[in-house]
Amino acid sequence: MKNRWIALYVENEVGVLAKVSGLFSGKSYNLQSLTVGTTEDETVSRMTICVASDDITFEQIKKQLNRMVEVIKVIDLTNVPLHMKEILFAKVLNCTTADKEEVFQIAQVFDVQVADIGKDSVLLECKLTERRNNELIALLRSKFKKIEVVRGGAVAIESISTSCR
Repeated sequence: MKNRWIALYVENEVGVLAKVSGLFSGKSYNLQSLTVGTTEDETVSRMTICVASDDITFEQIKKQLNRMVEVIKVIDLTNVPLHMKEILFAKVLNCTTADKEEVFQIAQVFDVQVADIGKDSVLLECKLTERRNNELIALLRSKFKKIEVVRGGAVAIESISTSCR
């Protein structure tokens, strides 16, 4: 089992997301991540999907997606050079002044934005790779007593050059 990535172009219509996610749940495939948004053509949406599966199951998933009427194109991104980012908000709560200074230093090292500051809290806005977001969360957990994390799914686009993820 490894993470597999799919870009899915679909008709931008009501119920398409439910049908796609229903395909995964109906077959007991666990989605690791799913993001969706319109493309340059407002009648078409692009989904970026991550699923943990073996080779055989992944081939079945791609075939089942290709059979759906609303699906325009399925692209396997698993072994393709990509530019991929995930949005994450991390709130560090119950901060002392010294804690805030440390959060600011961490933000600078990770090159993330301080989005908001409260009397005893700091909100970070991150647009990093999944791995870097994981590293940031691990560091914040190790340094501070109380953090709150909200993650969005990853978005990805094929690389123009050969640079990867």
